[in-house]
Amino acid sequence: MTGKRPLPHEGSHAHRHDLRLFKGVEAWIFDLDNTLYPHDADLFSQINEQIAQFVQDLLGLPREEAMAHQKALYHAHGTTLRGLMSEHSIDPDAYLRFVHDIDYSNLAPNPELGRAIAALPGKKFIFTNGDRPHAERTAVALGISDHFEDIFDIVSADLIPKPNRETYDKFLARTGVSSARSAMFEDLSKNLKVPHQLGMCTTLIVPTGSRELFRDSWDMEGDPYPHVDFVTDDLTGFLKSVLGALAQA
Repeated sequence: MTGKRPLPHEGSHAHRHDLRLFKGVEAWIFDLDNTLYPHDADLFSQINEQIAQFVQDLLGLPREEAMAHQKALYHAHGTTLRGLMSEHSIDPDAYLRFVHDIDYSNLAPNPELGRAIAALPGKKFIFTNGDRPHAERTAVALGISDHFEDIFDIVSADLIPKPNRETYDKFLARTGVSSARSAMFEDLSKNLKVPHQLGMCTTLIVPTGSRELFRDSWDMEGDPYPHVDFVTDDLTGFLKSVLGALAQA
């Protein structure tokens, strides 16, 4: 943005590119957990507790062993669900119901985020490794459910999670959107690698106060995040900046 008038909220974000990179985007794709709501909202921590409890109950392990086994399954298979299906032949529907049986009462409506999403030109989607009921309850609690064209969940993906390439291909086939005219917002860097390869504009959502760590890493030799175009710890403010950039383009 050198030599150009700063955009609103621009100081809240780390940029690799000019925000006008979003010009021409027709599909806006959002992860759910720790993306559409902040990391400190205490939803995903509840889900993690439920996952650990499921593993503990299933295998009859002490709590610490269950949590260690859960992490091992996650790292080996991409999600704990995939690991439990592969190694323990569980019922995925029962698992999804159990782990998403959480309290949403602390998740406050975010009308400002809703207005920013509604103003984006084109279609908007939720693309999550969680299930549709959880995504729907979360979107309703945030007051943003009316702004999305569809939800592509882990069931839509035939229980194969991001970052597997075939899951992104299924999303594109189902929605009919062009990857070259899409932007994806995620809280996990690894889940942005395939979108970047497919030509999407990528934005990493990080916990409040941590974006400077990523800005600094971009300045280091051997950039570890070549697949990340933008980083923000304030999704609402970032979308406002994008809208401002599009208005100036």
